[in-house]
Amino acid sequence: MPRCARRKSATDTYHVMLRGIDRQDIFRDDEDYRRFLTTLSDCKKISTFELYAWCLMPNHIHLLIHTQTEPLDLIVKRIGSRFVWWYNMKYERVGHLFQDRFKSEPVEDDAYFLTVLRYIMQNPMKAGLETAPGTWPWSSYAHYNGHEDFLTDAAFADGFFPNREALLAYLCRKNEDRAMDEHPKAVHITDEKAAAVARKITGCKTPEAFRQLDRAEQRKYIVQLRQAHLSIAQISHHTSVPYATVGRIVQMR
Repeated sequence: MPRCARRKSATDTYHVMLRGIDRQDIFRDDEDYRRFLTTLSDCKKISTFELYAWCLMPNHIHLLIHTQTEPLDLIVKRIGSRFVWWYNMKYERVGHLFQDRFKSEPVEDDAYFLTVLRYIMQNPMKAGLETAPGTWPWSSYAHYNGHEDFLTDAAFADGFFPNREALLAYLCRKNEDRAMDEHPKAVHITDEKAAAVARKITGCKTPEAFRQLDRAEQRKYIVQLRQAHLSIAQISHHTSVPYATVGRIVQMR
């Protein structure tokens, strides 16, 4: 079936989402998050786009972009290819990291711009990664809250409010905002809960005990752990099965 043409924005402003292939984690440690932000900054200088908001989640990324000299497809391709090259070198892997086709939606009016802005800022909270905006370190909320970064262009959003305090009040307000994400309520399992779930499902108190199981049983439990919403990194940690191996098993299920 042919792909639908990507909708073009009359304002050249887009809400973009990149998701890990098969919904697997993109970021394994803080270095990965930092490297993606550096890549994003480098590409921003080349492509001269404006970035109104961004949020890096464990298995997906949100960007609110205003394109200028380059089309959106080229911008996202450059960001993805540069980061994946580095990522594959670091983890000695090959192949794709992101789903083949990124998702995007045009942001055509001021009201929806503000909706998407707040949606991106509150994404970590609605996914259970923080209790209030600002705790999750990998989003542009900190920039709007007075901590300068090298990425966020805040002036456009500031123009909708009398002062920054009013903007922050809007960003923190409870809401029922819905945007592009097809799974707006992501499930996040804390590491403490992940350990308890792993023990309950596998019956193994330690990763060493898990390694004593035969491979077929290990694969079965790895799939069950993924279905219980443990991340790839958490499964690897609690079973001592290499991250790449866990990823292949859950991808083949």
